Amino acid sequence: MSIFVTGVGVALPGADTAAALAAAVSPVGSVDPAAVLGKKGLRYKDRATQLGLVAGLRVLTDAGLWRDGVLNVDGNRVAVLVSSNLGNVDTACRVARTIADEGTRGLSPMDTPNASSNIIASEVAIRFGLHGPNLMVCNGPGSGLDALRWGAALLRSGRADQAVVIGVEPDNEIVRELVGGPVADGGAALVLERSEAAEARGATVHAEIGGHVRVAGPAAGYERLAAGEPAPLTGWFASGAAAEVLPAELPGHDLSAIWGELSGALGLVQAAAAIGGFAAGARGPVCLVAGSDDDDGSAALVLRPPAPAAPRPAAV
Repeated sequence: MSIFVTGVGVALPGADTAAALAAAVSPVGSVDPAAVLGKKGLRYKDRATQLGLVAGLRVLTDAGLWRDGVLNVDGNRVAVLVSSNLGNVDTACRVARTIADEGTRGLSPMDTPNASSNIIASEVAIRFGLHGPNLMVCNGPGSGLDALRWGAALLRSGRADQAVVIGVEPDNEIVRELVGGPVADGGAALVLERSEAAEARGATVHAEIGGHVRVAGPAAGYERLAAGEPAPLTGWFASGAAAEVLPAELPGHDLSAIWGELSGALGLVQAAAAIGGFAAGARGPVCLVAGSDDDDGSAALVLRPPAPAAPRPAAV
């Protein structure tokens, strides 16, 4: 069974499509969730949740699953997976500070639900009527690629026909204090789909999910996937120290150098940028790598370009 990418959604400053992301050289402005979603229902949602909803709407629309405000597939068969390491940490810190200073009576009933660690995944599911498996992945630098792997696993097990996988991080004062610098205020999303389901509804295929590994270092992950891939890898995406140990003879892309710390959004942003490259003519599989030798683990995943469309029979 093949797992296809049938939707791409991007929510980064100045980049709202995979093509724009692939061509971006610096952030421009900021993402305005109200302009995309409308103001209704956003008032009490934290920044990370709002950004996740933007990416969710864009990816569902791109996949053809959301038209005129309606989901056109069985929501019980659509899974949601969100990767975010920093997501609602500002809310959690604010709630903890209020309890310390004022006790529980000082808490706002509108604010405390946002302190739940799975708030982004839950809100995406509620907003779009996605009632399949729902997972929040907060697993360090490899989190986004791990979320893609878990999404593919849910599809292969028959638990869902489509999986909406989102990676998102907010930029705010508390987050900057924790990571020591600017954070990419946004993220990206993919719709993964079982090949049979995609073919049955005539979905456009943007890419195919290849192998995934979790190892002790980025070089080892890259080498294992390269050895198992039928076609030679033609490039890679990695950030910081991980980029320094990957093959210099192949085209490499460090998206953190453009967007700042991507954390849990890294793997999804890498995948969206790679798909933007495929749409622009790049050919051959690429390796996405997250995590360095200094981290407790690294993840790597192969993304393959879509197969060329079969030629139509000549008219008689």
